[in-house]
Amino acid sequence: MSAILLPAPSPRLRSTRLRLTARGRAVLLTLAALPAIAIIAISVLGGGSALASLEDGVPAGTFQTVTVMPGESLWSIAQEIAPDEDPRDVVADIERLNGMSGGIVAAGQRLAIPAEYASAP
Repeated sequence: MSAILLPAPSPRLRSTRLRLTARGRAVLLTLAALPAIAIIAISVLGGGSALASLEDGVPAGTFQTVTVMPGESLWSIAQEIAPDEDPRDVVADIERLNGMSGGIVAAGQRLAIPAEYASAP
């Protein structure tokens, strides 16, 4: 009968726990925060949504304004100032000029009228 020789058992290796020092935690925190810092820096340096151009604009105070009367809407104002134009286009132009969204106006509100409709009665 022959004997099978098995290798001698190896000493059991102890697993070590990863321990972070205070400096290691600071480095990991900094690396994790870098993308957020980069995004914030780009958005601040990139400016806002305001765009400057070299085109001549309308000087302040040279355009006509209309005061909204009780019961009036943007649609009725558009029909009044530009009866030959499509009211949808006129309303869109008034909203764009006045920085409005939704087309809701209140009595007593003053609206600037786009230059192409200002000469109309």
